[in-house]
Amino acid sequence: MNIYTDLERPPLRPLALRRALVVPGGFWTDLRVVEETGSTNADVAALASEGAPEGLVLVAERQTAGRGRLGRQWESPPRAGLALSILLRPPVPPSRLGWLPLLAGVALAESVRRVARLDAYLKWPNDLLLQGDRKTAGILAEGVGDAVVIGIGLNTTLREHELPRPHATSLALAGAASADRDPLLRALLRSFQEVYRQWCDAAGDPSASGLREAYLFHCGTIGRRVNATLPGGTSLTGIATGIDDDGRLQVTDALGVVRAVAAGDVVHVRPDSGADRAG
Repeated sequence: MNIYTDLERPPLRPLALRRALVVPGGFWTDLRVVEETGSTNADVAALASEGAPEGLVLVAERQTAGRGRLGRQWESPPRAGLALSILLRPPVPPSRLGWLPLLAGVALAESVRRVARLDAYLKWPNDLLLQGDRKTAGILAEGVGDAVVIGIGLNTTLREHELPRPHATSLALAGAASADRDPLLRALLRSFQEVYRQWCDAAGDPSASGLREAYLFHCGTIGRRVNATLPGGTSLTGIATGIDDDGRLQVTDALGVVRAVAAGDVVHVRPDSGADRAG
């Protein structure tokens, strides 16, 4: 029996989750829950290298060295959030793989809206925001040979003093109707499966699969003034005007020139305070 002391943070029930999600003929092939690990992405990457099949999910009750974009690391108290990684082997052209973190964002936003009843929205390419650009989740996609590992970290019941940074929040702090990780995880994986299958069936085409439309619906970056710190230390400021076919953010500068941003740190610029980091 799993012993825990914080009654607001019950443990996940692996057997019930597997019965509900790992079904014959279904997309999910394995779902594992571990008490603690350094990084679920690192663990799933190792399994991918050993030939594990697509559809494997690893969830950690506590993650001590979670990996974010640009080499950032983070950790959270036990059972205060969802920390999981998904193994994929997408049969799509390599140029379309940039859509995978955006696809995961759509599934995450849909599940939070459905279960928590909060107006969650996405910051390109990998953050879920609440309440005035406060970050409550991050997504990291990493390639491992012909596989891709998608890592998702969602703050569910973090308290104010436990937040990793001032601009972060959690579902509970934002007034969620429910911050229960079990229904959130089920909703997330079911939504992910549906969107991913449609995208794969369309050979990764974001328009034909409906992914572009869904992402634009949930994205809070489009139409905003942004500052992008690009690889090499250069920066670009302008209006985020769209997402191209490869999942890159399109930014229109002051001269009307549209540039595509594939990687970098993007900040939503607030008119009254200059560049203010959203996550």
